[in-house]
Amino acid sequence: QVQLVESGGGLVQPGGSLRLTCAASGRIFKVYTMGWYRQAPGKQRELVADVSDGGSTSFASSVQGRFTISRDNAKNTVYLQMNSLIPEDTAVYYCKATVLGGLLRNTYWGQGTQVTVSS
Repeated sequence: QVQLVESGGGLVQPGGSLRLTCAASGRIFKVYTMGWYRQAPGKQRELVADVSDGGSTSFASSVQGRFTISRDNAKNTVYLQMNSLIPEDTAVYYCKATVLGGLLRNTYWGQGTQVTVSS
């Protein structure tokens, strides 16, 4: 089994920054794309940013230029640096990873971490 554990959420004022961390553990042979999604109350879950095992990144247009994503392949960890936060960034943020564990490639989700941007 594979587990994704997120950390780094919290309450921040508009214009502030937060860094989210997601670490994958368990029976892992290879981690492919890792990413962050978010879900605000009453809205669908949406992609925020992801990064391939080769380092290619993609971002939602709403966070382009404010958020950066990076990963440490040796630690099976992905980071989301969020700057210039605005109230519209308030949501539960979920980590997602595609992992080869044994013979099968599966997609896993973290439990979510709350990010609240408010004065």
